[in-house]
Amino acid sequence: MSRKKITILDLQQRKSEGIPLSMVTAYDYAAAIFADRAEIDIVLVGDSLGMVMLGLENTVAVTMNEMLHHGRAVSRGAKYAFLVGDMPFLSYEVTTAEAIRNAGRFLKEAGMAAVKLEGGQEAADTIRAIVNAKIPVMGHIGLTPQAVSQLGGFRVQGKTAVSAQKLLDDALALQDAGCFAIVLEAMPAPVASTISQRLRIPTIGIGAGAGCDGQVLVYHDLLGLFDRFQPRFVKQYANLSQTIVAALTAYREDVTTRRFPAEEHTYPMDAAEEAAFRERLAIGD
Repeated sequence: MSRKKITILDLQQRKSEGIPLSMVTAYDYAAAIFADRAEIDIVLVGDSLGMVMLGLENTVAVTMNEMLHHGRAVSRGAKYAFLVGDMPFLSYEVTTAEAIRNAGRFLKEAGMAAVKLEGGQEAADTIRAIVNAKIPVMGHIGLTPQAVSQLGGFRVQGKTAVSAQKLLDDALALQDAGCFAIVLEAMPAPVASTISQRLRIPTIGIGAGAGCDGQVLVYHDLLGLFDRFQPRFVKQYANLSQTIVAALTAYREDVTTRRFPAEEHTYPMDAAEEAAFRERLAIGD
């Protein structure tokens, strides 16, 4: 049976059938190809590329052009996964018109199927306007990295009864605004599980427990490619950073000791042509 590109209807059906969704955050062509080969359901081009790919301290400085650049690369590689572009800081907060225009650029210029933006009830009107412009929106509540300064750092959200109720209210507001799915980040598992049960739309958890309708991890985190820090919620499925450093070290040593390139890595020359070439050199001398 041939594979088909995943759609929003597929994501909704998976929730109704109780089959969890897999999602990875990836940033380039090669990663997108590997995610597709692994049959990952959703690929998010996340603004976390600011830290992972660009070496920034946080996501705040990431620009629309940077997001579109990486989005285009991912859309060239992933042909089956559902693709979501992360709207960067200040790309949707200033005016509704600008939010719609920027969201549309992800679909028109980067080949995304949808956009993701952060915020709860305060973002509902903007989300509704984007959805009314026929652009699918994935919400994002809990720990929202773009608001990390306001939140006082990368802190778990919803740890009290009052704040947990606020998260549920936020989720319901985003659903009513037209979101097709919501990311729940860094919140107690019972809170995320309750939200998931109350919503008609899928939830994707990251540090939110097993009660969500799906899970997301950053490609570089789960493969052990990014070791600047590792959140509690990351499960590392490989440690490729060690493998890569070992390979590069072996390469450097082979180069400095002239073990590389070996004969099998070089192009031969016809003996007669080589002799003629050297004869020309001798005449020139």
